[in-house]
Amino acid sequence: MAKVSTNISIDADVKKQAVALFNDLGLDLSTAINIYLKKAIAEQGIPFDVSRDVPNSVTLKAITDSENDEDVFGPFDSVESLMESLNA
Repeated sequence: MAKVSTNISIDADVKKQAVALFNDLGLDLSTAINIYLKKAIAEQGIPFDVSRDVPNSVTLKAITDSENDEDVFGPFDSVESLMESLNA
């Protein structure tokens, strides 16, 4: 297979950390990137979950409630008091 050169821009610190990681794994950066690209092609997409870190509605409500000191339980002095609150 013919090889071609490609220029990409990478944050300097990210590149430094990636090179160190891949060296520990016995790979160079070019090989690691080729592995990633082949995996993406095989899966026909990015080979890991890409999503925004957004809490669901239940978690958002819990966050809002705790910030407003609403529906907040605890701290508990014992497991018994925690269980009593949970079972109430």
